[in-house]
Amino acid sequence: MGVLVGKTAPDFTAKAVQKGEIREGFTLSQFKGQYVVLFFYPLDFTFVCPTELHAFNEKYNDFLERSTQVIAVSVDSQYSHLAWLQTPKNTGGIEGVRYPIVSDITKSIARAYDVLCENEGIAYRGLFLIDRTQIVRHQVVNDLPLGRSVDEALRMVDALKHFEKYGEVCPANWNSGTKALKPTTDGLKEFFSSIRSAG
Repeated sequence: MGVLVGKTAPDFTAKAVQKGEIREGFTLSQFKGQYVVLFFYPLDFTFVCPTELHAFNEKYNDFLERSTQVIAVSVDSQYSHLAWLQTPKNTGGIEGVRYPIVSDITKSIARAYDVLCENEGIAYRGLFLIDRTQIVRHQVVNDLPLGRSVDEALRMVDALKHFEKYGEVCPANWNSGTKALKPTTDGLKEFFSSIRSAG
């Protein structure tokens, strides 16, 4: 697996489905100036995948409030995406999902992000946090049977925004509203001192 953190996110032009319509010429670069959570999933009409897509949809407003666009990608066609979006949740569908779902039927996007499981011909569960200048700032890749945490994706957006706003780095298990630290020796000492005092 390649590491894209610190590099420009590979742009792409593809068909996507959103709000029951097929969108031609959908690009990543159209979201420059916003944060983007780009996530890959293996296939439509499967098992872990609908749980993830619904989980992201449930928190979609939370992402939008953070100026963050969620985009899903799989190797299925736009017609498969459309059919899945028209399938009710209680029968395994993703009816009601609001964010764009990109068709990567050529598998070129999954290859560009180095998440293509070549022997299966589908994408691993890759997730990329892309900043407003389209630099990848965080990535995580799960194997096919392992679903992701949407709350963790939100936490990483908050951490990036906190760092950009205050110049403070976010320690292990940091959450919005908890203490961060200045990236200096004194800052680290002060951070650990404050933890001891609080304990």
